[in-house]
Amino acid sequence: MTTLSAGILLFLIMDPLGNIPLFLALLKDVPPQRRRKVMVRELLIALAVLIGFLLGGQYILKVLQLRQESVSIGGGIVLFLIGIRMVFPPVEGGVFGKQGEGEPFIVPMAIPGVAGPSAMAALLLLTNSQPGRTAEWGIALFLAWLATAVILLSSTFLFKWLGESVLTALERLMGMLLIALSVQMFLTGLSAYLHIAV
Repeated sequence: MTTLSAGILLFLIMDPLGNIPLFLALLKDVPPQRRRKVMVRELLIALAVLIGFLLGGQYILKVLQLRQESVSIGGGIVLFLIGIRMVFPPVEGGVFGKQGEGEPFIVPMAIPGVAGPSAMAALLLLTNSQPGRTAEWGIALFLAWLATAVILLSSTFLFKWLGESVLTALERLMGMLLIALSVQMFLTGLSAYLHIAV
């Protein structure tokens, strides 16, 4: 996997267009002058968590005694479920369920909004499959996060300009791409496992 394809994968997983309605709903009761600060704080927390998984991914897998094939298959399943929820979202509460009241802190904007389990699984898979390329994966992660941050910080403008129906259509398109990537990840892991088993 190239740095660009890893960045695109992480960007699709972070789903900034799908997160726009969630972020706007969570921030509707927050004073307007605080909204941008809250969003920046949550995005930085998400980046810190993802960098932690990027740098500590190999150690986590060693401690848990997980093989690369297990992470690939498990990551593919998680990505598939996230993609399905993007294409067919629940009726109430969006992808991440019912929102709480007050100013959000860490949950659900940073985690799982931006730094969700699928992004963490993807980083674990990248660092375990090609451990010598941590710097490249770091660049891919930062670029994906930066694109996500720009979109989410422009969420009010994008929501007014594109409208909810266009954002929904774009999120479903991203969901379809994510489903295709998840199936590929699952098949790669399964193929590697069967090759070892034989």
